[in-house]
Amino acid sequence: MSTSKHRNRVQEFKVALGEKQIDSKALQELCFSGIPFEGGIRAVCWKILLNYLPFDQTVWDSFLTKQREVYSQFLKEMIIQPGIAKANLGLNREDVTMEDHPLNPNPDSRWNNYFKDNEVLLQIDKDVRRLYPDMAFFQRATDYPCQLILDPQNDYETLRRRVEQTTLKAQTVNRNRSGVTNVSSPGKSLNLYPSNEYEVLPNGSEAHWEVVERILFIYAKLNPGIAYVQGMNEIVGPIYYTFATDPNDEWKEHAEADTFFCFTNLMSENRDNFIKSLDDSQCGITFKMESVYSMLKDKDMELYLKLQEQNIKPQYFTFRWLTLLLSQEFLLPDVIRIWDSLFSDQDRFHFLILVCCAMLILIRDQLLAGDFTINMRLLQDYPITDVHTILAKAKELQDHS
Repeated sequence: MSTSKHRNRVQEFKVALGEKQIDSKALQELCFSGIPFEGGIRAVCWKILLNYLPFDQTVWDSFLTKQREVYSQFLKEMIIQPGIAKANLGLNREDVTMEDHPLNPNPDSRWNNYFKDNEVLLQIDKDVRRLYPDMAFFQRATDYPCQLILDPQNDYETLRRRVEQTTLKAQTVNRNRSGVTNVSSPGKSLNLYPSNEYEVLPNGSEAHWEVVERILFIYAKLNPGIAYVQGMNEIVGPIYYTFATDPNDEWKEHAEADTFFCFTNLMSENRDNFIKSLDDSQCGITFKMESVYSMLKDKDMELYLKLQEQNIKPQYFTFRWLTLLLSQEFLLPDVIRIWDSLFSDQDRFHFLILVCCAMLILIRDQLLAGDFTINMRLLQDYPITDVHTILAKAKELQDHS
C-alpha cells in the first residue's frame, strides 16, 4: 500500500475511534480490510470487536479499572492463596488435620483439587513453552512483570515453582479427537527447546510465555466444564502478542488482564469447537467442518468430487483450521491479519468457512493432479503463504454467494 494511502487509512481509523459513541458497523467494515498497527490501533479495535470494550468511549476508564481489579482478584484467589496455603503447610506440620491432609482420599479435599489443577497446569506449561518457537518474543522478559506474583517478599508457591515441584508426571493426554493428526501441525510443534534448556530469567522478571500460562490457568479454573484443551494456547497467543506489543504503554501495561477477558469472550463464541460432546450438534465442530465441503460443492464441484473420491474427509484438515482459527497454518503476522477480518465478521466466523474454502480452491490444480498422499500433505502443510491472496479469494466467494 502506498504511504499516502496508508496514512489515509490510519486517519480513517483515528476518526472512527475518536467518536464518543463508536459506530460498530462502520468500524467493522474498516477493520475487515486489515487494521494498522500504528498508535496501538489494532489492539484497541480487537478489544472492541471481541466485545470487551463498550461502544460508549466515555465509560472506558472506569470500565477498564474495574475489569483489571477483577482480574487481580482472580490471581489472588486462584494462584496466591493456594500458594500461601501450600507454603504454610510446609511450615506448621502440626496444623494439618486429616481433613486437609494431602493424602486425604476425599474428593472434596482441597488437596485433591490442588493435584487435579497440577495436571492441567503441566499440560498448559508444556504447550505454552513452545508457542511460536520460531519467534523469540514469548521467551523474552515482559516489561511489566506481575508485581502481585513476583513480589520479593513472597515465599509462597508461584505457578513457576509449582511446575518445578510437581514431579507428578501428568499423564499428558494427547487430547486428539479428529483421530488423524495432532492438533498442532507437525512442523510447528517440534519441541525445539526441551523444557529444561530454557533460559531462566533472573528473579523478579518473567517471560511472556509465563504470562500466557497464567491466563490459561485462570481460564481453566473459572471454566471447569471445559478447563484447558490443547490448542487454546494457539488462540490466546496472538491476542496476547498484539496487546503486549502495543506501542501505547498505558495499554501495554495491562496486556495480561485485557487478554484474559478478550480470550474469554472469544472462547465463549468458539468453545463449542473444543467440547467433544457437542461435536455432532449444530453448534459443534462436525457441522462446521461439513459446511466447508458443502460450500466447496457449491463453488467448485469438480474439486469437491475429487476430494470425495480420494476419501479425504474434512476432519482430516479442517478440524485444525477451524478450531484454531488458522493460527497454526500461517506465520504470526499473517494470522493476525486474518483475525482482523474474522473478528470484524458480523456473522461470527462464517467468513472463516469462506477462507477455508478459498484455501482449497486456490490449490485446486495441485489437488486435482495429486494422489491421496500428496493431497493430504498439501492440506496438512498448506503451501500458499500470501494471506492477502487467500482473503481476496474468500471475499470474492462471499460477494458471489
